[in-house]
Amino acid sequence: MSSATFSSTCFLKGSEVKVSSLKSKNGNCKLHVGGSTSLSAKRLQISNAKQEKEVRVALLGASGYTGAEIIRLLANHPYFGITVMTADRNAGKSMDSVFPHFITQKDLPVLVSTSDADFSDVDAVFCCLPHGTTQEIIKGLPKGLKIVDLSADFRLRNVSEYEEWYGQPHRAPDLQEEAVYGLTEILREEIKNAHLVANPGCYPTSIQLPLVPLIKANLIEHKNIIVDAKSGVSGAGKKFTAFFHISMLVCSSNMFQFLLASISSVSGNCAGRGAKVANLYTELTEGIMSYGVTRHRHVPEIEQGLSDAAHSKVTISFTPHLMPMTRGMQSTIYVEMASGVTADNLYQQLKVSYQDEEFVRLLEKDAVPRTHDVRGSNYCYINVFPDRIPGRAIIISVIDNLVKGASGQALQNLNIMMGFPENTGLGYLPLFP
Repeated sequence: MSSATFSSTCFLKGSEVKVSSLKSKNGNCKLHVGGSTSLSAKRLQISNAKQEKEVRVALLGASGYTGAEIIRLLANHPYFGITVMTADRNAGKSMDSVFPHFITQKDLPVLVSTSDADFSDVDAVFCCLPHGTTQEIIKGLPKGLKIVDLSADFRLRNVSEYEEWYGQPHRAPDLQEEAVYGLTEILREEIKNAHLVANPGCYPTSIQLPLVPLIKANLIEHKNIIVDAKSGVSGAGKKFTAFFHISMLVCSSNMFQFLLASISSVSGNCAGRGAKVANLYTELTEGIMSYGVTRHRHVPEIEQGLSDAAHSKVTISFTPHLMPMTRGMQSTIYVEMASGVTADNLYQQLKVSYQDEEFVRLLEKDAVPRTHDVRGSNYCYINVFPDRIPGRAIIISVIDNLVKGASGQALQNLNIMMGFPENTGLGYLPLFP
């Protein structure tokens, strides 16, 4: 069915207001209100009970890049309003003094330390604290809050595996049993009723979105999966954060309060803003650096998701690289196809799997996904190519590591948890050039 549009024009105290309705191909109706620049926002008010910021949000770790991205996305969210923001090293400061681009956001609360945060007027929490610190923090939060954790602290179901890869015991194993992994397009139904969602890592998001449907459909072999992935520097804090040494906490009589006080030394690192020699301009520019070779912490998370899809153990070869760009991520994935399967079969399966998804897009055949084309957005662009080696295919997946790879997917998940359309607040077009 072709789109149909009707419009009408009215005047409010000398100002022209145009109201139009656009009916999309799927039958949904979208209302657009526009008018002259002389129309004051106070003079045009749409009567809708949900225009109030009815969901009060706390943002823990607001001074890092993922925290700042949450603020940017929530600026135009009709239902979520930030009432608490923490940043231990910047407690007492305004957000625009930390990130000057927020100078127009005058309604943001002053930053406070985590130990001083008041959760009495909070309905939901985005937790953007460093890996290894989040478990105790979330365990100490009031019951009944909806929580999306952007660290890795609740992503691995096996707490022994967490200790192996993150170098310290899991401090909230009971909460781990409640946590739901938040790969939105794959686990949407589980997310709906979750109390705690473990937001996926950036690399795992870009890799699992194309591979999970293909593994479920038995179109690719579970062996010989090779992933060559590249990330912008804004994600480097998550990738180069030093271990947070909290072994002394064992002797503390008040572990929770001590941990809160200790976070000031590392807060923000998870979100990529910590100062590190490896991330200096002269260290990164005009070069590419591989890191975490054979031991990157996202490996068990990726293999957990792929093994769930396969109902058997899947092991991958994964090497990440740091690129001299601010944001963006590309995963180039080499797979061996099942007997009799072609690259076109993979393409058609992904097309069917994501045809109704807003944020995961399969490009036209032969179009090469580029990080430029998803910058600043919650989109994941994918395409499939036949390899020159018979029986193999190449899959390219791109995301913005700060949006679909972190804060955008976190907002998508909280929208679902709170019963709102999951695209609310995420209608940003990619930024180009």
